Amino acid sequence: MAQFINLFMVFTLLSFAPLCSFCYNTNVGYLYPQFYDRSCPRTLEIVKSIVAKAVAKEARMAASLLRLHFHDCFVKGCDASILLDSTGTIISEKRSNPNRNSARGFEVIDEIKSALEKECPHTVSCADILTLAARDSTVLTGGPSWEVPLGRRDSRGASLSGSNQNIPAPNNTFQTILTKFKLKGLDIVDLVALSGSHTIGNARCVSFRQRIYSQTGNGQPDYTLDQSYAAQLRTRCPKSGGDQNLFFLDFVSPTKFDNSYFQNLLSFKGILNSDEVLVTKNQMSLELVKKYAENNELFFEQFAKSMIKMGNISPLTGSSGEIRKNCRKINT
Repeated sequence: MAQFINLFMVFTLLSFAPLCSFCYNTNVGYLYPQFYDRSCPRTLEIVKSIVAKAVAKEARMAASLLRLHFHDCFVKGCDASILLDSTGTIISEKRSNPNRNSARGFEVIDEIKSALEKECPHTVSCADILTLAARDSTVLTGGPSWEVPLGRRDSRGASLSGSNQNIPAPNNTFQTILTKFKLKGLDIVDLVALSGSHTIGNARCVSFRQRIYSQTGNGQPDYTLDQSYAAQLRTRCPKSGGDQNLFFLDFVSPTKFDNSYFQNLLSFKGILNSDEVLVTKNQMSLELVKKYAENNELFFEQFAKSMIKMGNISPLTGSSGEIRKNCRKINT
C-alpha cells in the first residue's frame, strides 16, 4: 500500500511538472498561463479580439492599454485598482497626477469584461484582463509576444497617494526613477527595456514643456535635446496653453513597436526628460540603450521578460481580493 501511495505521489508530481515550468511563485500563490484553460477556455481569444478591434479603430489605443497595466502594477501591485471609479469610500487613482487627463482605454476594458462575463460569469479578473490587453497591444503593433502568467484577483480598494508617489514621472531624476523601479523588485535592465514601450504612443505638451523652454532655469537651452527638434516641438507646444496637445513619443515610427525609440535617444531626440536621462545620467543604462538600438531582437527578448516580471508585482491570488463583476466598482 505504501509503495502504491509513493508511486501515486511521483506520478502526480510528474504530471504537474510541465504546468509548473511556467509557474511564477508570487509568495502568496502561483500565476500560470493555463489558469483559465478549463474555467474559461476562450479568455485569450476574447481579449485579443476586442483589443484588435480597438487598436484598428485607433492606433493610439495600444499604447494606452499598455500604460494602464504599467500604472496599475506600480500602485499596490497588479490588482486592477486603477480601474476603480470614486465612491463614498474609494478615491479613484484616475484622479492622480500621472493619470488625470491622460489615462485612457477604460471603455475597452469594460467591453472585454462584459464579453467575458457573458462567456463565463465571475471567472476572469480585471487584473488579468489588463495584463493580457497589454501583451496583445504589444503584439498588434509589431512587438514581441510572451505567455502571460494568469490567476490574479482584483483589489477592493485604490490608493490615490500611491498613484501620485510610486509612478515614475517625466521630470523625475534618473535616480528617482530607478529607486521607484527597485521598490517594485525591478532593476536597471527592466527600467531601460520597459522604457522602450515609448516606441508607441503620445506625450502631452505639459509633460515636456520644461525641456524645450529652458529646463536649466538660467535661460540656457537644454543641450540633452536636439535643438532643431526642440524648435519643431515649440511650434505646437507654447510656453503657456496647449497643455493637452499631443506629440509622438517616437517620431520615426510612432505606431510600430520597434527599437527606433532607443536610436532616437542616442540622437538626443527623446521627448521626455525621463527618456533622455537613460543616456545622459548613467553609464550602464547608456550601454543598454546602445545594445537595444543596435539589436531589435535583443530588445524584444528583454522587453518580454521584463513585462512578465512587472506583471508579477504583488498580485492578489487564492482567496485574496475578489473577481469583480464590473471593473469600475467592487462587488456588493
